[in-house]
Amino acid sequence: MNEDLSSKCQLFVRMLITAFLLLIIEITNAHAAFSDSTKTAHFNIFSGYAQYGKVLATNPFLKQSILDGDSHIEYAAFSLQYLRQTTGEKEWERIFNYPTYGLGIYTANFFDNKGFGTPIALYGVLKAPFRRWGKWSLNYDSGFGLTFNWKSFNPSANNFDISLGARETVFIDLGINLKYRLNDRYNLSLGYSFTHFSNGALKVPNFGLNTFSPKISLEYNLQKFVPPSQVRPAGPFLRNTSLDISFFGGIKNVVYNGNNPDSVNNYKGVYYQVYGVNATLNRQITRKSRIGFGCSFSYDGSYNSTAYIDHGELEPVEGFHKDKLSLSIFPSYELVIYRLSVVVQPGFYLFRQQSADKKPVAYQRLGLHYQLGRNLFTGVCLRAYDYHVSDFIEWTLGYHLDLTRHP
Repeated sequence: MNEDLSSKCQLFVRMLITAFLLLIIEITNAHAAFSDSTKTAHFNIFSGYAQYGKVLATNPFLKQSILDGDSHIEYAAFSLQYLRQTTGEKEWERIFNYPTYGLGIYTANFFDNKGFGTPIALYGVLKAPFRRWGKWSLNYDSGFGLTFNWKSFNPSANNFDISLGARETVFIDLGINLKYRLNDRYNLSLGYSFTHFSNGALKVPNFGLNTFSPKISLEYNLQKFVPPSQVRPAGPFLRNTSLDISFFGGIKNVVYNGNNPDSVNNYKGVYYQVYGVNATLNRQITRKSRIGFGCSFSYDGSYNSTAYIDHGELEPVEGFHKDKLSLSIFPSYELVIYRLSVVVQPGFYLFRQQSADKKPVAYQRLGLHYQLGRNLFTGVCLRAYDYHVSDFIEWTLGYHLDLTRHP
């Protein structure tokens, strides 16, 4: 192990110890508050999980590794989580069958390193049961956050791994598990989860990294709270229609493919702005679901873009060009979790100039919206095509207008 890798491992260990100590302090304070009958009790959970599995061969580098003799690329992962157990005080908690939510820290080790490094992720967590019966429950869990400390692609230092072009990526973890309540304090669960790492094409190459592996988890409940087997009924449901108008912006990195012998300079590429406006007409059909239909008008500076070399540096050809405009339509689905919405919108271009790289006429938008108040919302969405290739990240600010009047 070289000195640089050793120092990184030491730094990571110190971070884990610090995080663990902070959790212990929070646990102690929470337990003291619970013991005081004059204070409001918060039902806290300390959780950890471990994984051992294989990296999915979803890009040319990983497929070539298998052809070169690696039957699979193995990895191990570990995570600590600090969670809050909801009690049904708010309606959304009862609608989602008493979920838990909180924060987590994650790390993974790819054996023989494989040029990946030692990633560290900080993420938010939401867990909820599909169904409970007795001491058993069938659950889903999700995690969204940011990952740091990747050993990314570099043409001079790490030119064989094209999975990740940056040292930072998005962390997305989705899983399902079967949980058993050992006693009033401990829960044990077994399941599987899919984990995706990508930087959203903020720096290419960005083929991404995906894992799918078993997960074992152990939870410690600081207070003896057991969610009821029967969910308390929610209040009356009122269907409503709304109009969301949002503005988005982002950037895209395009690698230069010319004949400049400076490969490092080629790899840096150039950056282009992407921006536009979305309008979506939505209908709330259940307490959890909202469906709709919308259109998007956007300007993509990288579309049919060109670059030139000025004093050894790559420079984009800038300026407004109407051939970079596009108009698209999309059906919309939102999973509404209190103020947070998970947005799924497959889009289709109605108008767009012919592309030199023949990009598809369809795209997919997946992301999160968060309601800041009654009308304003913000969000972040990944726009992709071919269901796995990142195009760019949309940073969104919007206005929500309720069109239904209720008595």
